[in-house]
Amino acid sequence: MPVVKDFFIALSNNKFLNESAKKMGPALGANKVVAGVDIDSTIDTVEKLNKRGMTVTLDNLGEFVTSRQEALEAQQNIVEVMRRAYNANIKAHVSIKLTQLGVNIDKEFAYKNTREILLKASEYGNTFVNIDAEKYEDLVGITETLDKLKGEFDNVGTVIQAYLYDAINIMDKYSDVRLRLVKGAYKEAAHIAYQSKEEIDANYIKLIERRLLTSHAFTSIATHDHNVINHVKQFVEKHNIDKDKFEFQMLFGFRTDYAYELAKEGYQFCMYVPFGQDWFGYFMRRLAERPQNMNLMLLDILHHKNTKKVAIGAGVVTSASLIAASSIALFKKK
Repeated sequence: MPVVKDFFIALSNNKFLNESAKKMGPALGANKVVAGVDIDSTIDTVEKLNKRGMTVTLDNLGEFVTSRQEALEAQQNIVEVMRRAYNANIKAHVSIKLTQLGVNIDKEFAYKNTREILLKASEYGNTFVNIDAEKYEDLVGITETLDKLKGEFDNVGTVIQAYLYDAINIMDKYSDVRLRLVKGAYKEAAHIAYQSKEEIDANYIKLIERRLLTSHAFTSIATHDHNVINHVKQFVEKHNIDKDKFEFQMLFGFRTDYAYELAKEGYQFCMYVPFGQDWFGYFMRRLAERPQNMNLMLLDILHHKNTKKVAIGAGVVTSASLIAASSIALFKKK
C-alpha cells in the first residue's frame, strides 16, 4: 500500500499539523500508543510494564527542532527522565534522536549534547542510551557521532534499518555495539532502500541471523511481525543461542497481549515507550510503517471489557474526521 504509506509519511512531516496537534493533545487514538505527556504518567506506565516482566526504552518525542534552545531543552528533559527513572528504581533506558539534539543545526553541538546525556547516564546506573535511526539523510550524522562516542562509553548503541541496501555493512561495523534491528519506518528512494515488503522482510531475517551468530554484543529485535518472531524462536533453538543475547522489542500500545505472552514465555522483552507532547509525527510514522497498525490499535481498544461501545464509535468517527481534516490542511498548504 505505497499510497497509504506516502500519505501518512506526508502527514508526519507536516510542521503545521504537528504544531496543531500539540495544542489539542493526543487524539486519533494516540493516547493508546503514547505513555503520557509528562514524566509522572510515563513512570507510572513503566512500573506497570516492569511488573509484567518487561524492560522499557523511553523516547522523549520531539519533531522539527530548529534552535539551539529547543535542542538544549530536549537534552535536559532526557536527563531528567533518566534521573527520575533511576530514583524510581525502574528497569528502563532511553532512546534519543540526534535531530532533536541539534544535529541539523551543528553536528558538533549535537555531539556535545549527546555526550552530556551519556555522562549523566553514567551517574544514573550507567543507563543505556540508544541513538535512534532517522531518515537516510541523517545517517552520516548518526554514525559519525556514534563513532566518536563508542570509544569513550560502553553504554551507547544505535539502530539498523533493514530496508537499506547497506544495512548489513553498517551492522557489521558495529559488531561490538548493542544494536536494535528494525525493518524501517521512513520513505526512502529506490537507489537507497528496498521498496517491497518481501525484499525488506528477507533482508531483515538475514540481518537477524547474521547478528545472532556472529556478534557478542546484545541485540534488540524490534518487530510486531509474528512470522519473524516465530522464525527467530526456531533459529535460536536450532543454533543453541542463549536468550540472554537478545530481546524482542515492540512499540507501546501495539500487540500488547502478544508482548505479554512473549515475556511470559521467558524471552527478554523491551517495550518502546514514547512520551511527550510531540505525539503526531511519531503516530503517523507508525501508521505509515504498517497501516495495519491501525487495526492492531483498534483491536487492543476493543479487547478491554470496560470500554463502552459508544466511546469506541466516537473514537473511530473522531479519528476518521481528524485524518480527513489533516489531509485537507496538508494539500491546501502545497
